[in-house]
Amino acid sequence: ADSVIVDVRTPAEYAAGHLDGSVNIDFQSPSFDDAVAELDSDADYVVYCQSGNRSAQAVSAMVAADLTVQDAGGIDEAAKATGLPVVP
Repeated sequence: ADSVIVDVRTPAEYAAGHLDGSVNIDFQSPSFDDAVAELDSDADYVVYCQSGNRSAQAVSAMVAADLTVQDAGGIDEAAKATGLPVVP
């Protein structure tokens, strides 16, 4: 199965450019844990942010929720790792 790419930056950062096909779940939002709880536990997730700081924290939270998660770091690293383009 394909991995779900998760952008944990703010909606404004996401709107300024994100990996093609990624979903935006703002790590700094009060509803982050609720959003994580609703994710499909059978899927694999790849998480990135701007520099790698928030993604590491988000991955910890997602792993604690029994999800299979890979930390792709910052958006530039994640683009290289996944081969996905950054789109508006």
